[in-house]
This record gives sequence, C-alpha cells and structure tokens, in this order.
Amino acid sequence: MTDTSDWSAKIFTELSESDFETLALEAFRFQFQHVQIYRDYCQNLRINLTEVHTIGQIPFLPIGIFKKHEVKVDNRHVETIFTSSGTTGMETSRHFVSDLSIYETGFLKAFERFYDPVGDYCTLALLPSYLERQGSSLVYMAGKLIQWSNHPESGFYLNNYQELATVLEKQSKSGKKTLLLGVTYALLDLAEMYPIELSNTIVMETGGMKGRRREMIREELHQTLCTAFGVASIHSEYGMTELLSQAYSKGDGIFNSPPWMKIMIRDTYDPFQYLPKEKSGGINVIDLANIHSCCFIETQDIGKILPDGSFAILGRFDQSDIRGCNLMVG
Repeated sequence: MTDTSDWSAKIFTELSESDFETLALEAFRFQFQHVQIYRDYCQNLRINLTEVHTIGQIPFLPIGIFKKHEVKVDNRHVETIFTSSGTTGMETSRHFVSDLSIYETGFLKAFERFYDPVGDYCTLALLPSYLERQGSSLVYMAGKLIQWSNHPESGFYLNNYQELATVLEKQSKSGKKTLLLGVTYALLDLAEMYPIELSNTIVMETGGMKGRRREMIREELHQTLCTAFGVASIHSEYGMTELLSQAYSKGDGIFNSPPWMKIMIRDTYDPFQYLPKEKSGGINVIDLANIHSCCFIETQDIGKILPDGSFAILGRFDQSDIRGCNLMVG
C-alpha cells in the first residue's frame, strides 16, 4: 500500500476478524516501509517484513517512544500535533496527526455506535486542566461533539461550576438527553459543591486527578459520583494522546472498543506472548485509525479481556508516568 486516501472507507465499517487481520497486516507493511522510527524498532528486533503473516507476529511500539521521537509517515504533511498532559518537568508525548478527518470520523462513529446520535445530546464538557493547555486531543474531540450537538446550552466549562449546575438542572427537568463529559477531579469538585439529582444524563469521566486530589480506586470514585448525581452508573472513556480511537464503558469499568480498535493482552514477562481471556497482563492496542503514525501501541496499562470480548483496566505498571487521560482504577 502506498496510498492511504481510501483508508477511512476501509476501516470505519463492520469488520470481521479476518477483515481486521488483513487490514492490520496491510497497515504493518505500510508503516514498516514508511515510518522510520517504527522500521528502526522492528529491525532492532530482527523482524523481517516478509516473515510477518499474523497479528501475533507484529511488533508493538512502546508508548514511551512517542515522547522522544517523531512517530509519523516519512515526509508527510502534519495537520496538527496532539500532546499529552503531565506535571511540570515531565516529558510529554506528541502525536503527529496528518489527517484530522480520520480522527473526527472515528470518534463520531465510535460515540454513535455505543450511544445515540450526537445531535440528540446537550454536550457539557468540564475539562478545566485540558482547556488550560494547548494540544489536547480530548479538548478537540469535545469541541467537535459540542459543535455537532447543535444545542444552545452545549459548551465548555472551566471553573464556572455554578453555571454548569444550573444548566444541568435545567436540562434534567426538560427531559432532554445530556452528556456531561468531565475530568475526574473536576467532576468530584462539582459533586461536592452542587450535588443534584439528574435524569436523562450520561456522566462520563475521562480520568485524571492531576495531583489535585488524592487517588481513589474506581469503585469509590464511581460510588461518590453516583450518589451525588443520582445516576445508576458512571460512564468512562478509554483513550490517550497516542491513539486516535476510544473505547467506552457504560459502568463498572468494563469497556468495549469499536471494530477498528483491538485490545490484546501481552504476557508481563514476554511481550511477544499473548494471554487468553480472563488472564491479566499488559495492554496492547491495535488502532487502525493510526495509519499515519503507528497502529500498534504497547501501553503501560494492565488489564484483561473478558469472555464476551469486552475488557477491563486493572491498573498501571510501576514506574509509569501518571497520565491525565487514563482512568483511575483499582
């Protein structure tokens, strides 16, 4: 493959396992040939392009490489650079994005796959720490969801909690569908200052205490928010700067990914050995939307795949950085 112009049409559809593997191998061959840092990494592992015939043989790029190197197709124009959040002095990841339309198509299709059409919601984004810096992929996504919602009350909220609480109460009484998308510590601040019984409202946390609060295990966090807002469950989004796709949870920290995103669990001691369902290990992600960077990402998250194909996040490896977009779980 040399031309990726029809890539969106190939991946954003219902893919069988066979379809997915064919496209993943196609992406691997393309990126081996056209993404220098990935090619160097594969060659250091003595990977021969012609000898890779299954997904299990594809090398996954350690996520930390996005902090030190430009992971992108050689000589391709870059539309924007997404950057990860981090504390002062911490190295941050950079994701060079060559085609924002792939990102936009992917997150729209993924959201509407698990929820209703974006236009049905009043979308309220409580993302103060992300709005205070440049380059957040989460802010970009939330901005588009707000735009596409075409609702007069949709918008970003920085520290104006009282105004947000007023809008939430108004929307709840109106019976209209509402999406409250928030960074974890800000949702907890809102819950403490303005507890309110919500109806027809999805409360979705994107993770991240960012040093503002003590860390909490997921069960404690979700119970606190459920009690404050009178909702049955807290939804979550699993995404990161280095990926262009997201998985979603409708409660209990159990996630489902769209057809173009696949979770694999690697053995903690042998990264080329993959574990069966219900065995915990390191999370590898194949994100076919990452065609212009790297589709094969070895994360620092620990998780397991459940019998029905959904997956759970169980924590993070020791010594890995605190990441703003990862869920606080226990």
